Amino acid sequence: MSNLPGNRPSPAGATSADSLRPNNPLLPAKTAPKRNNVIVVVPVLLVLVTFLFWYQTWWGRRLSEEDMRHCLSDTSAPHKTQHALSQLAQQMARGDAAARQWYPLVLKLASNKEPQLRLMAAWVMGQDTQSAAFHQTLLRLLRDPQAMVRWNAALALVRFSDAAGEPELRFMLRPYGLLAPQSGIVTIRLKEQETVSAGSLVARIKGDDERVTEVRSPLAGRMETWVVKDGVQVEAGQEIATISPGWEQVWEALRALYLVGKPGDLTDVERFARGVAGEPRGVQQQAVLAAQAIRSRNSDE
Repeated sequence: MSNLPGNRPSPAGATSADSLRPNNPLLPAKTAPKRNNVIVVVPVLLVLVTFLFWYQTWWGRRLSEEDMRHCLSDTSAPHKTQHALSQLAQQMARGDAAARQWYPLVLKLASNKEPQLRLMAAWVMGQDTQSAAFHQTLLRLLRDPQAMVRWNAALALVRFSDAAGEPELRFMLRPYGLLAPQSGIVTIRLKEQETVSAGSLVARIKGDDERVTEVRSPLAGRMETWVVKDGVQVEAGQEIATISPGWEQVWEALRALYLVGKPGDLTDVERFARGVAGEPRGVQQQAVLAAQAIRSRNSDE
């Protein structure tokens, strides 16, 4: 999606600078302006291509019903399916009854092989707490192999006043253990305490068959510790690093635990209530409120 740095190559067949001088007797009188036209046209085309790419990937662009049907059915371009899901969530939040026509496709996406589509489907299903089909599917997603999918399902279930995902909400407050996807020699790409985004490349692992697998962070946060050293042999499924959750994730988990948290969550919640290095004030305040709500429910019982 990005161009490599360097000088732009000349168009094929371009003549030398000397041949374009006005006093060159071999140059036809009207040839020089053509070069100027190329200079003008190329930047215009670059701007047009950039705009079209941006327009096709911008989630604010309104999709027609035909586009929605195509994007929700054809997942070969995941970013387009995510665009459609985002628009559908907005439609559901407005209480638009027409959104129901897309529910069967959302349920199908909840079983898609791509974790990003499953987790976004879980988020969308949380927008309609009257759908029994959504409720049951979210309960199933609590057993998903991907933590981010389970976490989104747990957050969505809170909207259904269902505390079934409470253990997953607690895990959202803890460092995430990053596992090696294959055996081989690990090459570390990030240092401890560096900020990571969801999808950031953190390491590569080269197997005995010379196949290299990229290890990417499934969540936004901070590289907390490397459990292994650069250049060592690791086994598939072995924990190689821990990643501290980002503040937005922590805040969402605390908001949910305010409603469904149990005494077993207090140790994790109070850690943020006391204050963690770099913690935004709003996150700390939410932790204090969550801890108070949990204690209050426990005393009432």
